[in-house]
Amino acid sequence: MSEKIENYALIGDCETAALVGRNGSIDWLCWPAFDSDACFAAILGTHKNGRWLVAPSDDIITISRRYLGDTLILETRFETKSGTVALIDFMPPRGKASDIVRLVRGVSGTVKMRMELVIRFGFGIDIPWVRRCEDRSLLAVAGPDMTVLRTPVETRGQDLTTVAEFVVNAGETVPFVLTYGPSHLDPPEPIDAEIALQETETFWKEWCSHCTRDGEYHDLILRSLITLKALTFAPTGGIVAAPTTSLPEKLGGARNWDYRFCWLRDATFTLLALMNSGYTEEASAWHNWLLRAAAGSPSSMQIMYGIWGHRRLLEWEAGWLDGYEGAQPVRIGNAAHAQLQLDVYGELIDAFHQSRMAKLKLDDETWALECNVLNHLAEVWDQPDHGIWERRGEPRHYVFSKVMTWVAFDRGIKSAETFDFKAPLLHWRALREAIHRDVCHMGFDAAEYAFVESYGSKMLDASLLLLPAVGFLPASDPRIRGTIAAVEKYMMRDGFVLRHDPREISGEKQPIEGAFLACTLWLADAHVLAGNLDKAQEMFDRVAGLANDVGLLAEEYDSMARRQTGNFPQALTHIALINAAHNLSAARHAGEKPAMQRSKQ
Repeated sequence: MSEKIENYALIGDCETAALVGRNGSIDWLCWPAFDSDACFAAILGTHKNGRWLVAPSDDIITISRRYLGDTLILETRFETKSGTVALIDFMPPRGKASDIVRLVRGVSGTVKMRMELVIRFGFGIDIPWVRRCEDRSLLAVAGPDMTVLRTPVETRGQDLTTVAEFVVNAGETVPFVLTYGPSHLDPPEPIDAEIALQETETFWKEWCSHCTRDGEYHDLILRSLITLKALTFAPTGGIVAAPTTSLPEKLGGARNWDYRFCWLRDATFTLLALMNSGYTEEASAWHNWLLRAAAGSPSSMQIMYGIWGHRRLLEWEAGWLDGYEGAQPVRIGNAAHAQLQLDVYGELIDAFHQSRMAKLKLDDETWALECNVLNHLAEVWDQPDHGIWERRGEPRHYVFSKVMTWVAFDRGIKSAETFDFKAPLLHWRALREAIHRDVCHMGFDAAEYAFVESYGSKMLDASLLLLPAVGFLPASDPRIRGTIAAVEKYMMRDGFVLRHDPREISGEKQPIEGAFLACTLWLADAHVLAGNLDKAQEMFDRVAGLANDVGLLAEEYDSMARRQTGNFPQALTHIALINAAHNLSAARHAGEKPAMQRSKQ
């Protein structure tokens, strides 16, 4: 049985990432890239679907974990009756090949260890051909994929598993290095595990030294930034929403989606998190990825793209996998990529405007693309769509989608005015006013005195908390105050914000999913803008307190089971945590340089 989601830690090389359980088992890895097939898929099935376990063979008394300083190098300590060992796991920054290094170090006494390596390419179903080479390395090949295991420990085959038993004494280190390579090429060259450890530590410490935020929440912000960097596909600058697929939004449920792609709607939040923290290089790379991905006809712009910017993310089901704790189906790909979601147009234009305001160097073609997008949006803004939460039913006139079309024209106007760009300003201003009037008339429930999820609905939606953040109305406006009050009245459970209005789910005794952690942080941001700093702090601390022992957060939280749910770790949650920390700190120290905020740009 898989570990609890919050029992996993992340290692990665900025092109892919692996999840390591507290038990010393790597249960998830897509190789060689985030969106490749998994070769370890035990988290979505059993150990027979691929994993790599290194742990004491005797009974374990205690387990503790930490990252080694400001790095993505994981140390897991196992204490047994006979002694203590430290398992150090990391992936060196990508060189000619991708490696996972596992170092078993004796801390005290003598500890008997066991290693079990189960490689299953093709998301846990393809059993490779394994053979030993002249240099004692172990080669596993299936189709286009190859891995090479190098270790001084004697290994043997047992029940389609590579196993080893060995002993580690205090002061000794036993290395294991697993390397990926295309099967049609020669095996990748070996690396020195100790040198790789030093180089990996240097890489992360140097990267972290560029963080400009100090003082309050520094450690929390930096761990979230490291996670965000780990989820960045270095060759293109694209940032995946999570390194996993089909970890359920509700335990045992069917809302299981593939998040190994890049969503446009996270664009502005991502830029603000990076720029407020001093990472202009990463912000520029993300902006350039956005520009390339959105290039072409605005009518064909998607809500998400692959890490290379590719567009066809066809969805299918891996029926041979049981799913995380039985949650089926296991989905690969994401059919929502083909939906019309009008809010992404606003995210794109807003991101470009924020980039200009931060003085990032933009491509000369950026403004031309924006004008094409706005010309198209002028024709389609009044159409129904599938909304920010990617509903798979009939399209509706979602309020947040309409608000973000307003944002698109508002930021286009501000960019043209600030930077003296040529633009049809009279037309755009008229559209901005018309959209604002339409939303305030059709998307507002006078009886509840709150904005609603969609035109004609009585239900709420957590995305409404973003209305003051995007500048649609100030937080002091009675309609915004009424909306915040309504969300707190109807959409909170055990102190956390649900994504969907539970009143909409007739006959359901329980919500269809856990509380959405980013939405809880959006409520904190709304309270910051409204000047309710104590309330904002309470919400922020509540989410921050859910981070696991190594500082990671999933998409959602099931307050009844007291467990994290959804794909893990979730970029949007960590982005929202970074931004909320920046906003809270800026509000409490108003005399200092404030964090960049969407509504102020």
